Amino acid sequence: MRIWKQAVSVEQLTASGTDTAVSHLGIEFLEVGDDFIRARVPVDSRTIQPYGLLHGGVSVVLAETLGSCGAAYAAPAGHRVVGLDINANHLKGAKSGWVTGTTRPVHIGKTTQVWHIDITNEAGELVCVSRITMAVLQPR
Repeated sequence: MRIWKQAVSVEQLTASGTDTAVSHLGIEFLEVGDDFIRARVPVDSRTIQPYGLLHGGVSVVLAETLGSCGAAYAAPAGHRVVGLDINANHLKGAKSGWVTGTTRPVHIGKTTQVWHIDITNEAGELVCVSRITMAVLQPR
């Protein structure tokens, strides 16, 4: 069942990230399905911490990007969404390649939404799991 209340595409998502943290970190949107959005981020000099591992904060940026985009396009036209809470469990380090995040809704309500994000490495192993709660704001 398609959950989007507004038209959404990889091209729209990519355009919305121009000149933001999304583009500066190299996040690439890959796919929009009926109930998910998928994007990836490189593990490179922009995204690692001093030990050479993917910075945990970058995983959270990827998770928040995906959950926020999902919430925005699952909300009625004219509504805005803002983050209320995010958590992340870092399960495995990544030293190279790409990590890919996929978000799906846990709850889509009139005033709040909750989104789950799995982030995996190129071998398909979980690197991070995250959950974001979004407030849905009525049009002004």
